[in-house]
Amino acid sequence: MKFSNSFYYDLDFAETSEKWVKDLFSGGLKVEVKSDRMAHRTGNVFIEVYSRGVASGISTTLADYWLYRIDEKDSAIIIPTKRLKQIVKDNFKVFTKGGDNDTSLGVLIKLKDLI
Repeated sequence: MKFSNSFYYDLDFAETSEKWVKDLFSGGLKVEVKSDRMAHRTGNVFIEVYSRGVASGISTTLADYWLYRIDEKDSAIIIPTKRLKQIVKDNFKVFTKGGDNDTSLGVLIKLKDLI
């Protein structure tokens, strides 16, 4: 990471960050929102790949980012979809059943791997 004690360098970085947040929450970027009530207890999130025998979830998303709500106290992780797809690919060993009534197949990913 490049360090600078320049006010203008820091201001540019802050303004870039603020624009990213604005785009994220104002529709400038597509965001897929997921939630997992057990993630904060298990340390994993379930990333859906298929549902009812058809590609879905991470396989078909058009989102630029995924926002993953990980508990009921409004904690979340925001991750670029491209990066999440690579994490799923790198961690795939076996599909796990999940989703509503276990009708989906997906991959369990450790929360720490999303940070």
